Amino acid sequence: MKEMQRFKKISDYHKFASINAPEHPLISLVDYTKVQYPSNIDDLKWVQDYYTIGLKRNIAYKFFYGQQEYDFDEGLMTFIAPNQVMSLTSNPNIKHKPSGWLLLIHPDFLWNTPLTKLIKQYGFFEYSINEALFLSEKEEKMMVDILKNIQHEYQSNIDQFSQKIIISQLELLLNYAERFYERQFITRKISNHQTLNQLEAVLTDYFKEESLTEKGLPTVRWVANHLNLSPNYLSSMLKSLTGQSTQQHIHNKLIEKAKEQLSTSPLSVSEVAYNLGFEHPASFTKLFKNKTEMSPVEFRKTFN
Repeated sequence: MKEMQRFKKISDYHKFASINAPEHPLISLVDYTKVQYPSNIDDLKWVQDYYTIGLKRNIAYKFFYGQQEYDFDEGLMTFIAPNQVMSLTSNPNIKHKPSGWLLLIHPDFLWNTPLTKLIKQYGFFEYSINEALFLSEKEEKMMVDILKNIQHEYQSNIDQFSQKIIISQLELLLNYAERFYERQFITRKISNHQTLNQLEAVLTDYFKEESLTEKGLPTVRWVANHLNLSPNYLSSMLKSLTGQSTQQHIHNKLIEKAKEQLSTSPLSVSEVAYNLGFEHPASFTKLFKNKTEMSPVEFRKTFN
């Protein structure tokens, strides 16, 4: 069993990686060519209390984020949130020297800025699919320039504008990352469509069961867990593919099942609502009308 460590401060990681102490206690850009992990790295795992944005090539390790291996096959950039379990395993297939950058940002640096809350809305920090972000050469240079702008600012004389300037650069980097990830969703249609098929199968199986009255409607988190994805990632991917969120897909399957019962059974609207996991028939009627522009009773009449 791997030994667990916790890095509470950015300086903890600097010591672990055998690099000089950080120039700023709450933000640091690390030259990845200088990182030297301990020889027993394969026996360790750790949790960190800060965000890490990486832009790396020729990774000498297989990197595990949560329970899955991070996919670097076509990507360069990684986004790691605080309080996530990570581990490394040596990768003997890498022949070239690793290079790149790691930007470490402690949440305290974001305090009293818009990013305190906004950073949690960038879904790529939570992707349990662990897919690195692909960049063209031009995009890579642009991202590196932003990282170096951040470094230059915290290395300069700190004044009342320093935090604001760094935050604006960080937000710029995150917004570009969001744009590029959106493109990546679109260009990876085959795997995404496979996920869409799996979603359909999961929802179909759930609504086939007769225990909806006890279990209630499936939640977004339940569906995401069954697809081994984070809720944010799943909804982002579905939005890019179908224009609809996970919740909307759940509702679509619910309405499909409701139409089936209303058109083929003598059950009352209230009984259909209870069968589908609704505590209150009025809630069912409201959702049905919102989705179909007809009440359940009006829909049933079209079959009489």
